[in-house]
Amino acid sequence: MIIRENVPLSELTTMRLGGPAKFLIDIESQDDIKKAHLFATERNLPIFVLGGGANTIAKDAGFPGVIIRNAMTGIIRQSSSLIEVMGGTDWDAVVAYSCDNNLTGIEALSKIPGLAGAAPVQNIGAYGQDISDTFISAKVYDFSTGEFKTLTKSDFGFSYRKSILNTTEKGRYFVISIVLELADGKMPRPFYNSVERYIAEHNITDFGPASIRQIVSTIRADKLPDPRDKASSGSFFKNIYLTAPEAKLAEAKGYPVYHGHDGLKINSAWLIEQCGFKGQLLHGMRVNDKAPLVLINESATGYDDLAAARAEIQAAVKDKFNYNLEQEPIEL
Repeated sequence: MIIRENVPLSELTTMRLGGPAKFLIDIESQDDIKKAHLFATERNLPIFVLGGGANTIAKDAGFPGVIIRNAMTGIIRQSSSLIEVMGGTDWDAVVAYSCDNNLTGIEALSKIPGLAGAAPVQNIGAYGQDISDTFISAKVYDFSTGEFKTLTKSDFGFSYRKSILNTTEKGRYFVISIVLELADGKMPRPFYNSVERYIAEHNITDFGPASIRQIVSTIRADKLPDPRDKASSGSFFKNIYLTAPEAKLAEAKGYPVYHGHDGLKINSAWLIEQCGFKGQLLHGMRVNDKAPLVLINESATGYDDLAAARAEIQAAVKDKFNYNLEQEPIEL
């Protein structure tokens, strides 16, 4: 177990904002979890479990407790369809593994930054797939009881970008590993609009997992900045999900409603673009010109700059469309 003190959160989160964490502990074994928990409780310090930092926004005051990160990695093939993934494994490596083994279920989740243990926290999703589609269970450590447990899919209460880990039981569990059930075969059509366009433009006829991974990776590379190169948190705003009557009303107004496997929605990037923010610099935050859902930290000096940019965008969308944009990254 490695313990570090006063580590800048700007070094641990991809938006590159935030003051110091009092302590940072990297967990290298299950025994380390109990040790880290005891370390924090003996000092009466709060605990925050951090993944790869791609979906976490830190504030200038930092964190006055213990940041815990999962450093346990590896993929175990339990059967022809089941894989167990240690929580510290790079998520995209998991997708690559599945596609290399011609398994479908998560290929559209290619190139999403972060760790496998963080994937179920916000029920990551993209291009028509969500982690909840293949999720079976997770081994966890319960900070409230000091026990190791197995939670099943029904325990997680998955919904759009939500689970109990970022809502009702936020901060309670440390994810040791997750089990996913994949399958031989192909992702069903119709695909997400941008994927279908790419297929048509390039006359692609192979829709196997590896091919879809290549397509999604190419689309993401063109639209979304790599957080290693440009400070961002990926998609900053959630899309707007609609009921059938709401979708009918939106379409009557000329809004582009996507009819997908995961429901009816309006891409928030379109809303932001219609408000004139595409490519604009707001309080040091650049609205990405290719994917306006993404905010890039070009010159923000602190969290207040990010908050001001967020509020300006939300207010404009609310005023023009009467939709409430919700932030996707969690706040530390």
